[in-house]
Amino acid sequence: MIIIDDILISDAIIQEEFICNLQKCKGGCCVDGDAGAPLAKDELKKIKQVYKIIQSELSEEAQAEIDRTGAYTMEEEFGYVTPAINGGICVYGYTDDQGIVKCLIEKAYYEGRTDFKKPISCHLYPIRITKTETYTALNYEPRESLCKPGCALGKEKGVKVYEFLKEPLIRKYGGAFYEALDTIAKGNV
Repeated sequence: MIIIDDILISDAIIQEEFICNLQKCKGGCCVDGDAGAPLAKDELKKIKQVYKIIQSELSEEAQAEIDRTGAYTMEEEFGYVTPAINGGICVYGYTDDQGIVKCLIEKAYYEGRTDFKKPISCHLYPIRITKTETYTALNYEPRESLCKPGCALGKEKGVKVYEFLKEPLIRKYGGAFYEALDTIAKGNV
């Protein structure tokens, strides 16, 4: 276990290898789960804002679910989450012409229509954040079958989990945090 700035970090984040392989998993993490994507409280306002931007691009099923539940929901077990259609695909997901599920929020970001890339829980996946009153923990939690191609690609290319997720780690915790993690990972302490 590594501790940086009172954040507990699983050793697996610097030891294991991973590169998301969308060609194989087809964006299954946007479909398969117990609830929608976890949302930080500071993301709730952003979700409502970006919803207005992408509303016309949502599927009929997604719009119906948002009409029923709102742009985000509160789950007793998970806290605030994006709504999911019948316990499946996130309402902000869409399937591209290659059959890969992608994010409409991220699409709008890359098109310059919003400055919100996507929920940090999605950007950091397969790192999961666990927050309690006393600590924050980062754990590497790939789905066994769904993420198997990403694990294999990471091994093939020799890319550690934290290296693959450099951008979202910096987005969430800052450059100094990432540099400290990189230094520890490379044994330069």
